[in-house]
Amino acid sequence: MALPVSPLAPKTYATPPAIAGVRFATAEAGIRYKGRTDVLLAVFDEGTAVAGVLTRSLCPSAAIDWCRQNLSGGTARALVVNSGNANAFTGLKGIEAVSLTAELAARAVGCATSEVFLASTGVIGEPLDARKFDGVLDALTQKLSAEPWMEPAKAIMTTDTFAKLSEATLEIDGVTINIAGIAKGSGMIAPDMATMLSFVFTDAPIAAPVLQALLTKHNATSFNAITVDSDTSTSDTLLAFATGKAAIDPIASLDDPRAEIFGEALSDVLFDMAMQVVRDGEGATKFVTVNVSGATSDESAAKIARSIADSPLVKTAIAGEDANWGRIVMAVGKAGQPADRDKLTIAFGDHVLARNGQRAAEYSEDAATAYMKGEELSVSVDIGLGAGHATVYTCDLTHGYIDINGNYRS
Repeated sequence: MALPVSPLAPKTYATPPAIAGVRFATAEAGIRYKGRTDVLLAVFDEGTAVAGVLTRSLCPSAAIDWCRQNLSGGTARALVVNSGNANAFTGLKGIEAVSLTAELAARAVGCATSEVFLASTGVIGEPLDARKFDGVLDALTQKLSAEPWMEPAKAIMTTDTFAKLSEATLEIDGVTINIAGIAKGSGMIAPDMATMLSFVFTDAPIAAPVLQALLTKHNATSFNAITVDSDTSTSDTLLAFATGKAAIDPIASLDDPRAEIFGEALSDVLFDMAMQVVRDGEGATKFVTVNVSGATSDESAAKIARSIADSPLVKTAIAGEDANWGRIVMAVGKAGQPADRDKLTIAFGDHVLARNGQRAAEYSEDAATAYMKGEELSVSVDIGLGAGHATVYTCDLTHGYIDINGNYRS
């Protein structure tokens, strides 16, 4: 059953440009869903560099193990993504499924299995029947296209209510460089590297080690700065592919000033997709920015911010439009980080609720309650102990989340 589109969904969709050296196609393989595409094949020209960050869950999917093994090679020719089945916690059958999928893709594309990257998302614990890809992947190679990106974005969705796309263009050495991105994610979002699945494509000629360093750096302030429900997926995958087709000299070192120019554009794409994931949080009605300042370090600030953003009590209060700053105090106190009750300042938007360990003299219940009725909210906490700061992005927790996940396998 199709879910209603999130009220926080973007009003318009990005239309990423074609990326030279990248072609793709989608199909209905019947993995779990009926009447919709559930498999994506992307094919890359020879010489395409690849980088990635993968879940640090200790119960990863078979596809995660496969990608982790192949990333060391630094090159890619194909990407196969399926939705509806995560191929996680599937034992030997899972290993056999990724091996067969890679063999079928390598045969269809004409490359080595070490150049094939895989990602799966969906139900955990059910074996993936990779035989369903036999013939499908061969057929997909006959209808590869460079556009539109909406098709692959839709094929990788599970409980997502809208497709997630992003794009950026930049100029290096007088040449236009293109970046396109697609992502999926709605629930089981508290990334420990990236979101559930996200893929970035560019025509920049950039060495795999440089791409890896930039991806890791900018992931920290995008996908690793979001949470929907505090649960880290077994399948979190962020992969970036650089075809090298743009007519500039290769970016072979981080010392090359062009690396950070590219990195800034990459950061914009990653951040945009990460925010879309939060906006599609299962059952979400509020987009919330949690800012923590005055902590003893940035790391401490990040842990406190995540404690606030992950708290079911904080999130349900926000869903109920209740300016309950006591729940913020609770979340700060349980974070296990240096904090002094009598130095805390707490604000919702521009409304200061508490200062120096007690309710602020200027606090207005009516004004704070009126603010909480908005769709875009911010929670700010000054710890009052140092210069550390961090921002985490989240959403509220509503009955919709329970309804979706209570019926997920039904």
